[in-house]
Amino acid sequence: MEKDLKNYKIRTDLAIEEKIDSNDIVVKEKKYGDIKVTSVKLLSDNPSINKKKGKYITIEFKDVTDYDNNKMVERVFINEVKKVIKNYNYILIVGLGNKLSTADSIGPLVTENIIVTNHLYELGLLDEGFKRISIFTPGVTGSTGIETLKSIKGIVSEVHPDLVIVIDSLASSSLARVNKTIQITDAGIAPGSGVGNKREEISFSTLGLPVVGIGVPTVVDAVTIVNDTIEYMYKHYAYSKKNYNNPINKLVISPNYLKDDVEITSDDKKTLLGIVGSLNYYETRDLIYEVLSPIGYNLMVTPKEEDFEVKKISELLANGLNNAINKNVTHL
Repeated sequence: MEKDLKNYKIRTDLAIEEKIDSNDIVVKEKKYGDIKVTSVKLLSDNPSINKKKGKYITIEFKDVTDYDNNKMVERVFINEVKKVIKNYNYILIVGLGNKLSTADSIGPLVTENIIVTNHLYELGLLDEGFKRISIFTPGVTGSTGIETLKSIKGIVSEVHPDLVIVIDSLASSSLARVNKTIQITDAGIAPGSGVGNKREEISFSTLGLPVVGIGVPTVVDAVTIVNDTIEYMYKHYAYSKKNYNNPINKLVISPNYLKDDVEITSDDKKTLLGIVGSLNYYETRDLIYEVLSPIGYNLMVTPKEEDFEVKKISELLANGLNNAINKNVTHL
């Protein structure tokens, strides 16, 4: 019997992972060493993937726990943020999420380290080179009983910022992008959409002023983990078969097949996994979804190093925003 998968939505908040008609997007890529920056310009609203018209900048990197890598990613982040915040004078930075849940705590952790200056501006004490900055951490609806958008609207109506920057944790459909990707967009943000807990969007259409969304994927679902593992198994098998008799590999305990251009044939897949091996990437994903979702096992998962990585990423985002908005700011 054929399964109806029309309601199945791959869990991701990243525009770079969505399947979008090529006539509706403009994609540009550039690299800074090991850091890849992809700009996806969506030419019209696309309700099917819950994405608004606008630019989505994705910064992909390998590691932010190493100091040198961290600072290089921060410099790239500053450069990309400057392009979207432009010359706004009064900026409200909103940290979405729940500080008590590590994977959802990036928003609140970032706002804790933002240099707040609006009170100094109102007193006439704001130093040259600094802009007016306010922060707001609305909490989650489950804790406050108030829809996040309503909280933000209330603050906006009182303080009248020129720009709202919203920071949030995201979901990804790729293991490789968890805690290794930053998305910046001028199209706003839909909190919780990637984990099936969609709230009202925070955007120009709901607030009446420009909204920049900045997020980092911190979770993937179990379907993604199983499907990616199968793909890695294919690559490992194909690589091992090709290089088994290579003397160099006799000295390598664990060759990194991900760095090689590994050709995986249909026969390789069928040999390794039989009937499942005859399926393509998306068919395999659909099958795993059919298996896990009805029994409630399509869990949202984070890496075991989540606490440390989220702390490092949050500091990077806060430092980056402080330096992108203001001049001559000392790092945290």
